[in-house]
Amino acid sequence: MNELVRRHTTLTGADVEWLHMLVSEWQLLSDLSFADLVLWIPTWDGIRYVSVAQMRPNTGPTSYQDDMVGHLVPRGRRPLLDAAFDEGRIVREGDPEWREEVPVRVESIPVRREGKVLGVIARNTNLLTVRTPSRLELTYLQSASDLAQMIAAGSFPFPGVEQADMDAAPRVGDGLIRLDADGIVTYASPNALSAYHRLGLTSDLVGSHLGRATADLAPPSRSAVHEALVKLASGWAPRQTEVEAQGGVVTLRAIPLKPKGTLTGSLVLCRDVTELRRRDRELMTKDATIREIHHRVKNNLQTVAALLRLQSRRMESESGRAALDEAVRRVGSIAIVHETLSQALDEQVAFDEIADRVLAMVMELSQDGRVATRRTGSFGILSAEVATPLSMVLTELLQNALEHAFGPTASGNLEVSALRGRAPATGMGWSDSWNGGARPEEYLLITVQDDGRGMPEGFDPQTAGNLGLQIVRTLATGELGGTFDMVAGPNGGTKVILEIPVR
Repeated sequence: MNELVRRHTTLTGADVEWLHMLVSEWQLLSDLSFADLVLWIPTWDGIRYVSVAQMRPNTGPTSYQDDMVGHLVPRGRRPLLDAAFDEGRIVREGDPEWREEVPVRVESIPVRREGKVLGVIARNTNLLTVRTPSRLELTYLQSASDLAQMIAAGSFPFPGVEQADMDAAPRVGDGLIRLDADGIVTYASPNALSAYHRLGLTSDLVGSHLGRATADLAPPSRSAVHEALVKLASGWAPRQTEVEAQGGVVTLRAIPLKPKGTLTGSLVLCRDVTELRRRDRELMTKDATIREIHHRVKNNLQTVAALLRLQSRRMESESGRAALDEAVRRVGSIAIVHETLSQALDEQVAFDEIADRVLAMVMELSQDGRVATRRTGSFGILSAEVATPLSMVLTELLQNALEHAFGPTASGNLEVSALRGRAPATGMGWSDSWNGGARPEEYLLITVQDDGRGMPEGFDPQTAGNLGLQIVRTLATGELGGTFDMVAGPNGGTKVILEIPVR
């Protein structure tokens, strides 16, 4: 819509915002009218109209098989559009049009904002299935007529009122209740009556005051909350809320009807969301359980690390103490991932924070600050099944650099960088064996580079190395499905390259 308005019209930003509000609400008008809606706006030169939005009804057959958005028609071709725009009134005159052997009744509703007519809604009703209307259909049509008059008067959508969430808001077919000006129910659709029976209603709604009947069904509460519920369910103001009683949950949305500027009644749309809320609670319970499990795993890992640390202090062998210290860091890196997962709402983690904490933990080996470290780039969001082995790989690489690149006394720099993006068309070490020869959609390129003493003569990173490098090779190529290599740095030292597919 924004692009069409900018290209073809002279409407202001406030006008366009009003049209967006209208379009977000007009499914209601379409369903109540059993009709298609097309929004036409005059072009900047005033000689044509451009269609900027379209809506089809959920309650009846469509009048348009094709998408009308973007179509241009000259003034004069559709006299009802001209009359509605020029005179600022709803125009219903004329015989039905025939489209592909289907009779269509066309009406035009001016769209007004602050006294200015911005455009015209063409309401097109497919007459092929017209039959004697029921009480439900008559109520729909009367409500649609009231809404159309409010649009023509500029009082709908409701200015200054926060827009309802249309995805969660009840629709016409979910349940409709028509109230008079005093809040008395004059009609309740079968679905609406079923929703109230779910809340515990044992009588009919027609003839009762909906606000008081709804408040009586709700559990005892504070008087202020009770009065607010009475007012909302009475339809005096455009509001939305949920009512829970007798194990049922119903969403209510009130829409005051003021076709002539004064309140003549209101619509209350209702939707039984009991099962939806039950599933939401189950998911919340499961999420809380999963987070609790991660929290307990983290605590257990920290306990294991503490026991290993105690054992290390009792070791007389220097090599044994070093091995236990390495095990403490490996366990600690896994614990960091589980701690992060215990605070997340799903099994996804922002790995940058984990990388920084792993870097800080490993750097405890260099407490005198002789090795300067930094991280560049971003790992992005990773799944738990990638984050856990990657944290161990990063721990081993950092620990290996401190021990073998610098030794116990040397100083230098150590940098971890991450680059994430689409897999390149060629190169960068991707293995054609992945996914049967298909490259992954995204890759994560990780480098760990130091300016230390470099690799010894004849060192082969794919076969040689200590336990740490064996762990790196196993996790990087096996569990992570990536590639691993160690090369000489451009300015001395060693550069470790990891390429991991992110699916």
